[in-house]
Amino acid sequence: MTPLAGKVAVVTAAGQGIGRAVAARLRDDGAEVHASDLDGALVASLAGVRASALDATDSARVSAYFKALPRVDILVHCVGYVHQGTIEECTQEDWRRSTEITLDSAYHVLRAAIPRMKAHGGSIITIGSVASSMKGFPRRAAYTAAKGGIIGLTKAVAADYLSHGIRANAVCPGVVDSPSLRGRIAELAPTMGGMAAAEQSFLDRQPSGRFGTPEEIAGLCAYLARPESALITGQAIAIDGGIMI
Repeated sequence: MTPLAGKVAVVTAAGQGIGRAVAARLRDDGAEVHASDLDGALVASLAGVRASALDATDSARVSAYFKALPRVDILVHCVGYVHQGTIEECTQEDWRRSTEITLDSAYHVLRAAIPRMKAHGGSIITIGSVASSMKGFPRRAAYTAAKGGIIGLTKAVAADYLSHGIRANAVCPGVVDSPSLRGRIAELAPTMGGMAAAEQSFLDRQPSGRFGTPEEIAGLCAYLARPESALITGQAIAIDGGIMI
């Protein structure tokens, strides 16, 4: 089945993890997928998409990228950065890096994409997190603040552009097994007695007893991209293995 045949989808941070799984799923659902990543080599290895290197924090480059697209029907913005630390452990540089990568990139990308969508409508999906305005987690001060901003921005866009047929929703994962998670586990391992203990500390957050997969997140994004989800807009949807129960 190709429920997205004839649609043009744009996926940011598509080189690995959630972004890569989303790009592959939308491709398999029939969309023409334009996939970008800061690391162009990573996204270039994904077959069947139109790959580009793109720094989503660079406003001018983002604007030029979207102007060159044939049209935009679906946007999935996956760019993010996880700073580990309390507010005392978060320097101004850490704070600025977190907000620049996670929240400022969403501003640049959505601001460039929306003019390409206003004439015909479409679906915007941002990747938020349950670590946001939904819930606080230890040692996630900057990350939680930035992801809370993502949810707020998504809701504002949904309210502003509903009359143009544009929907906007935030998909909010729990702990997902991805290269980013594996990097955080490795970073914590020396202070927690090894990799197994560090991994367990993340598993303990998931009432389901397992990590989510990028493909599960991609499945929800694919649903929000399709006409069947036409009444869903302005929502922050947790997909978290029971964290928010």
